[in-house]
Amino acid sequence: MFSRSCLRQTSRLSRSLPVRQAIRRNTTDASKTASEASQPGLTAAAYAATAVAIASSGWYFYQYGPTVHALSPAEEGLHPTKYPWAHQGFLTTFDHQALRRGFQVYREVCASCHSLTRVPWRALVGVSHTVDEAKAMAEEHEYDDEPNDEGEIEKRPGKLSDYIPPPYPNDQAARAANQGALPPDLSLIVKARHGGCDYIFSLLTGYPDEPPAGASVQEGLNFNPYFPGTGIAMARVLYDGIVEYEDGTPATTSQMAKDVVEFLNWAAEPEMDERKKMGMKVLAVTTVMIALSIWVKKYKWSPLKTRKIVYNPPKL
Repeated sequence: MFSRSCLRQTSRLSRSLPVRQAIRRNTTDASKTASEASQPGLTAAAYAATAVAIASSGWYFYQYGPTVHALSPAEEGLHPTKYPWAHQGFLTTFDHQALRRGFQVYREVCASCHSLTRVPWRALVGVSHTVDEAKAMAEEHEYDDEPNDEGEIEKRPGKLSDYIPPPYPNDQAARAANQGALPPDLSLIVKARHGGCDYIFSLLTGYPDEPPAGASVQEGLNFNPYFPGTGIAMARVLYDGIVEYEDGTPATTSQMAKDVVEFLNWAAEPEMDERKKMGMKVLAVTTVMIALSIWVKKYKWSPLKTRKIVYNPPKL
């Protein structure tokens, strides 16, 4: 009896085994087909989610990342107007005619009080002036030379390797000539002020003819709503026609402010044009490398992703 029942169960199992294998194979094929059908959708969703995350991070950093409010007009609630500076685009460069006009405004107006000690004369060559023009401007100034045999410091004409000289020999002399106020160096002023070009342009053009009603300004200061505290030691310096441009451009207050601000932006980052060129090269090379990386990834993984796994059960 025992042997007959075992034989019946064995025969029953052997008859049901092909059915189970067929069901398992059908289930595997169905799940494989479903996964293959959903693969493009999942890939597109992953790309879209990555793009949204990158864009959100970039927007957040642009809005809140580089903003610094300490000791700035933003601390008092007054922001300079946002102007469409052409040189601040991703694919735009400085207007070199504007740089030449801006340097002229600096020399004839700003250089009497403010220094530009981080800019050498050679930096102007090929940007706003020719070699001969830069040499001529450098030779107008005298610089300390090596001491002679008697130990006395001699003077020599300036060279292209020299830096633009300051108007005062030291800070004490600058304060004495400006009623105790120290005119800041303008080499990095665009990067050192909240608002950058917008703030400096608004500051230069923001002097009203008379302070508004109710505004109190300390004696010896001038009212300017864009300066923290609204009281600034520097008086208005730009007036229509105060400079005569070489190229015939009308020297209005706003035109002179725009030109000198663009020149000061160049002085703060003279490598901007080269940096943008290098950025375009990097983006081009990166695009090609990403495309090649995707192709290599697909090539390397294709044997694994296209393989077919078949289960062959042992025969009983």
